Amino acid sequence: MTAVSEIPEQRFRARVSGWQHRLLAFSGLIALIVVFSLASPNFLQTQNVITILQATSVNGVLAIAATLVIISGGIDLSVGTLMSFCAVIAGVLITNWGLPIGIGVPGAILAGVAGGLVSGLLIARLRIPPFIATLGMMLVYKGLALAISGAKPIYFTETPFFIKIATGSVIGAIIPSLPIPNGVLILFLVAMAIAFVLARTVLGRFIFALGSNQEALRLSGVNIERWKISVYALAGGICGIAGILIASRINSAQPSIGQGYELDAIAAVVIGGTSLNGGRGTMLGTMIGALIISVVANGLRILSVSQEWQIVVTGLIIILAVYIDILRRREA
Repeated sequence: MTAVSEIPEQRFRARVSGWQHRLLAFSGLIALIVVFSLASPNFLQTQNVITILQATSVNGVLAIAATLVIISGGIDLSVGTLMSFCAVIAGVLITNWGLPIGIGVPGAILAGVAGGLVSGLLIARLRIPPFIATLGMMLVYKGLALAISGAKPIYFTETPFFIKIATGSVIGAIIPSLPIPNGVLILFLVAMAIAFVLARTVLGRFIFALGSNQEALRLSGVNIERWKISVYALAGGICGIAGILIASRINSAQPSIGQGYELDAIAAVVIGGTSLNGGRGTMLGTMIGALIISVVANGLRILSVSQEWQIVVTGLIIILAVYIDILRRREA
């Protein structure tokens, strides 16, 4: 009886520690903004803030995809190259084949769903560890993107509207004083949609359950394979959205641009408080983590810190975030 009565208290403690982690991350974000603002007067200029938001829109969408997988107890190292692959598919459909944007954009997102589906099948059906399966798929997507594009960028010069998907501003057209790029608006729409999925749908409950106690689900008669495949397919579709955003932002599909993005995405997830052991995480935390990654990269660039040291700083932030997560789990 005592053990049963302690369960709600343990859940309460875990929830409180999660909020503490997100509060700590948000406080860190504010501190970084203050430090970089004092170090450089250019940091809070409107154009630079827009640049930070645009960078966050791509990395944030990828981080949302990674969050779903990590909460379910998995890992996906292929989100960056899958994004590149989907961007190339958009370029082939819209530029090379001359199809309208209304077909090319959904086609690229469906390519992401198909890619995630393959990863899910490898993990769920063939029992290949997620780390190995997605590492292999990372190379597959990279090779396919290079082969399909002929190892050359595909430009969207014949479809000038395409660039407005990420860089235009619907909000700015209504409120000129708020020129928030459409990419940022799409990021928050995706974040809100996935937050709803996690909190209010059967899929969301099973995503958390897969990360918390997969064996209990199996003993309950739940088809774990089907739900795992669904998680990776959904994450793949979100990577397709990221591919559209980055292609629109630079007005071209670059077959190799996604390399390294998976590290920033996973870093944002960890910084935001999602447990690498699965079963715990929020979209709010991931958004804070994505903003921290973008602010650090932009701030160091403005201060003329070399890219090598930017990578070092990002690595140290990841280590710190993981250590905080370990302390939180011990306390909970």
